[in-house]
Amino acid sequence: MATNTQTKTQKHSTTALEAQYKVIMHNDDITTMEFVVRILQQIFDKSKDEATRIMFDIHNNGEAVCGIYDKETAWAKKLMVETHAKRENFPLKCTIEKE
Repeated sequence: MATNTQTKTQKHSTTALEAQYKVIMHNDDITTMEFVVRILQQIFDKSKDEATRIMFDIHNNGEAVCGIYDKETAWAKKLMVETHAKRENFPLKCTIEKE
C-alpha cells in the first residue's frame, strides 16, 4: 500500500512540474468581436459571458490570456485559432508565452 501512495505522489509531482503556457490573443482592427467570442467559446470552452469579458479585454488592452495549458495543448489551440481565422479571412494573431 505504501508503494501505491508513493507512485501516486510521484505521478502528481511530475504533472505539477510540467511547464505551463499562456495562449494569448491580440487585438486588430479587422477581426470582429463576434468572431473572437465564438472562437473563445468553441476552442477554449468559455461560457458566453466569460468569452465576452475576454474579448473586451483583448479589445481594450490589446491582448488577453485565453487559457493556460501544457505545451502541446497550447500549441494545438493556437493552431486552431489561426486556422479558423484564416478560413474567415481574419488576421487574428494568437501567441504562446511560457508562464
